[in-house]
Amino acid sequence: MTTILTAEHPARPTVFSTLATSSPSPPFPRPDSNHAHAHAHARPQHHRSTRRRARRPLQASEEEMASQLETVSAFVEGAPPGELGDVIADIKALTVESPELIGQLGPAFEKYNEEQFATVKLPGGSQQVIVSSHNSLGDGRYFDVENSSSFEFDHSTQKASNVQSYVLESANSDLIKSLIKSLAKHAEDHYPNSSYGVYPIEDDSKIAILLVANKYSPNNFWNGRWRSLYILSSSSSLVGSIKVDVHYYEDGNVRLLTTKPVSLSVSSSTATSIVREIAVAEKKYQENLNKGFTSLSEGAFKGLRRQLPVTRQKVEWDKIAGYRHGRGIAKSAEGF
Repeated sequence: MTTILTAEHPARPTVFSTLATSSPSPPFPRPDSNHAHAHAHARPQHHRSTRRRARRPLQASEEEMASQLETVSAFVEGAPPGELGDVIADIKALTVESPELIGQLGPAFEKYNEEQFATVKLPGGSQQVIVSSHNSLGDGRYFDVENSSSFEFDHSTQKASNVQSYVLESANSDLIKSLIKSLAKHAEDHYPNSSYGVYPIEDDSKIAILLVANKYSPNNFWNGRWRSLYILSSSSSLVGSIKVDVHYYEDGNVRLLTTKPVSLSVSSSTATSIVREIAVAEKKYQENLNKGFTSLSEGAFKGLRRQLPVTRQKVEWDKIAGYRHGRGIAKSAEGF
């Protein structure tokens, strides 16, 4: 299991299911407008070396713009769960003199939404469906097996439109539909605010099983996301990963990122057996996370705090409260 605890982004550990109960802002270089302006009004020269020198500021400006685009794309791709809109607003504020950058972030938005298993409610639909590379039809269209529909997805606004009927063509269609039913029960029992999907991939030779659970609490300054991805091969083996991303930003900026590789052997190729193995793996990982949180609280975090104040004496809070009440009574008596 790979665990990253970083203070680079806004996370409070939170339980995503009921399976287990027990730097300064980066600089944005600007083109030297005065220098460029001077060259714009310079008289044309026929000397070959002079023309070369006149092109240099343009090349530097293009490099700077590419650097800015790379930086803000990294901001988008690293956005915490449920906070993409906030990140975009910050990018607009930081690049107010380069507004065209926002229009160039399409690839970054697409990468973020597909990797994070973004969810969207289809027009006229009642449940959220997943957007990922595994159910992409290309050109911004995606399909959902359970709803038998395909749709366009705007990666910048995270809105769906142009819903059309979609018929699954797969030799594994029966197994895929059975897996959807079993996975729906698993998600309903253990994950609030979750979405799931099962899709044929790699020319129908494998099946991708996805589950994402989001838990947002911006009023309490934290948001979190659980993502599960499993690839089922013809040899009845499950290989994938579980990822947890939690962001806590009250009077600070802390982010918890964990990745757990999963490799399972399924004794039976039935949907019930496959989902049962998934449930066992996710329950074990949840229990390990809970143990890790307890260890951090009683170990590393406790070690960061001073055991005694500078006076090397325990603070007697009861007496302090008594002193405070005494001063209040004295002040009230002064008014008589």
